[in-house]
Amino acid sequence: MLLSLDIRDVLIIDRLELRFQPGLNVLTGETGAGKSILLDSLGFVLGWRGRADLVRQGADQGEVIAEFDLFPDHRAQDILAEAGLPRADTLLLRRVNSRDGRKTAWINDRRASGEVLRALSDTLVELHGQQDDKGLLNPREHRNLLDAFGTSEAALADCRAAWRALRNATKAHTEETARLQELAAEEGFLRHAVTELEALAPEPGEEATLDTTRRRMQAAERLRADVARANTALSEEGVERLLVDSIRWLEGASDGLDGQAHAPLEALARALDALGDAQQGVENCLEALNIYPGELEAVEERLFALRGLARKHSCLPDDLATLTETLSARLARLDNSAREIEEMARNMAQAQKAYDAAAEILSQERNQAASKLDAAMKQELAPLRMERAEFRTAIISGDPGPDGRDQVSFEVATNPGAPAGPLSRIASGGELSRFLLALKVCLTRGTTGMTMIFDEIDRGVGGATADAVGRRLLALSGGAQVLVVTHSPQVAALGQHHWRVEKQVTDDMTLSRVVPLSADDRIEEIARMLSGDTITDVARAAAKELLGAG
Repeated sequence: MLLSLDIRDVLIIDRLELRFQPGLNVLTGETGAGKSILLDSLGFVLGWRGRADLVRQGADQGEVIAEFDLFPDHRAQDILAEAGLPRADTLLLRRVNSRDGRKTAWINDRRASGEVLRALSDTLVELHGQQDDKGLLNPREHRNLLDAFGTSEAALADCRAAWRALRNATKAHTEETARLQELAAEEGFLRHAVTELEALAPEPGEEATLDTTRRRMQAAERLRADVARANTALSEEGVERLLVDSIRWLEGASDGLDGQAHAPLEALARALDALGDAQQGVENCLEALNIYPGELEAVEERLFALRGLARKHSCLPDDLATLTETLSARLARLDNSAREIEEMARNMAQAQKAYDAAAEILSQERNQAASKLDAAMKQELAPLRMERAEFRTAIISGDPGPDGRDQVSFEVATNPGAPAGPLSRIASGGELSRFLLALKVCLTRGTTGMTMIFDEIDRGVGGATADAVGRRLLALSGGAQVLVVTHSPQVAALGQHHWRVEKQVTDDMTLSRVVPLSADDRIEEIARMLSGDTITDVARAAAKELLGAG
């Protein structure tokens, strides 16, 4: 329930403090007195998007404070918790609009965003008028309103989940089909490339190894010729023969040298042994440099094949192995495409079947809810002197979507036998007010903790019809706080708490103020509403009669 509304420096209000009560609260006043400013101010503190120029002329900032009473399990408590704010018995909303357009908000003295304010407002206040801003006149919103009235959240959740699954299955099938079509377009290339790559069977690092081997083989022939000459020089035809001859000659002459040949002979023997080691080493070198016929050609052929294939595919030779795996996988996918597409088609069909079932259950619930809403509207229209009018919730099949395939529209017929049509087109001004009031009552039935605000809902009606509207508002206020901005004396007379909005001009400055009315004041105000600027005794008597009848 809205406990209070404090306004500072907003438009033509300098300072205003209002204390509201349970039950039916009515605000009256002449046109232009500032009643709409009160609603603009309340909408501002609740985060609603409205006019930007709220700051009173000459003031630095405008400020609005609203206080609400919350019971422990009020829906606003959950929003507070989600926003990281503590639960509370009362909710104090404060919002400031500076001259430069900056807006700052607090919730129970903690900074908060406009998004949180708007989320709270959905649980705190219902604002309704002929220019309905909650979708009652917008056919696009009628399905949501019907769902809120009588469709289970489980059925909606199941339908939305089935729709997501269907969308995902359809998307997967479509994308896979497109990818396979692209693969099919290059099937010839894939088969040829994979055959060629698999035949060569490239390995990572192979090109560097082959290049090193090729260079060694190319240098081997030149090296082997030099080593062979060295081997010849050391063989029996070279140094070895000379060493052997020297030893033989010294041994022949040693007897005549008195032992002087022993040392040279020993040195020559050692040289001969070392020569043998050197010969063995040189022969090993020759063996290592042996190149078998065709070996170099084979290495070069493999190396050139790798490099040629790498150029063909615009990649490095070391990447050919990975390319082979990639193209082979794409080819295998193409070869398995029929099975994959068939599996995805089955998944899509199953998802479609599940969605159809969920949408059908949702449609059944909506039709049941529509019957209940139509019956509830019939009961609500009778007290509003529209017992012969008809209200019908029309449901037809439309395009499928996450919320099913039903199109919902509220249709009315104001006279028996007259064709039904859209609510906004068939009903006249006064009839529309009553239809909307009845619809609002039905749609909010069972809602607790809400402050319902009706902005001139009685426009276009008078006399007994206005009295009927007022009595329905009074009955509605028995379970909720109701605030009514009205020009109807019949509605005002039924109010349990009455304020008059009026303008004053002081020092060439126009200001608006709201005055709580006593019993005598109410007589004068309702008499003014009946007769105009000149209040007559007849008007006062009529006002007393209206107040007495209430």
